[in-house]
Amino acid sequence: QVQLVESGGGVVQPGGSLRLSCAGFGHSSAIGWLRQAPGKEREAVSCISSRDGGTYTKGSVEGRFTISRDTDKNVVNLQMNNLKPEDSAVYYCATSTAGEGYGLGYVCNYAMASGGKGTLVTVSS
Repeated sequence: QVQLVESGGGVVQPGGSLRLSCAGFGHSSAIGWLRQAPGKEREAVSCISSRDGGTYTKGSVEGRFTISRDTDKNVVNLQMNNLKPEDSAVYYCATSTAGEGYGLGYVCNYAMASGGKGTLVTVSS
């Protein structure tokens, strides 16, 4: 049974950085991060393929956020730089629910399931 555990959230000023980590994802074709801000829909942020290490990143955070996988520690990290107030949200680690044959972008946006409590990121001056 997958038991996702997120860590690394906190309060940071605009322009600051945080690194989120996810553990406990077991075997999944893709692992990624979703986020949900108050009053908004949960949205995909970034995902990484377990098969080939390919990544997908949401346009509004591309160039600022980087997803990576540490295979030795079996964690997936999300390095977030140049954070903006609109990045404030609860960030959830998620794993793929899709079968074979789907592109990573589709999987990240439409076929990911989260199960942890999430980690809160607050960007505020």
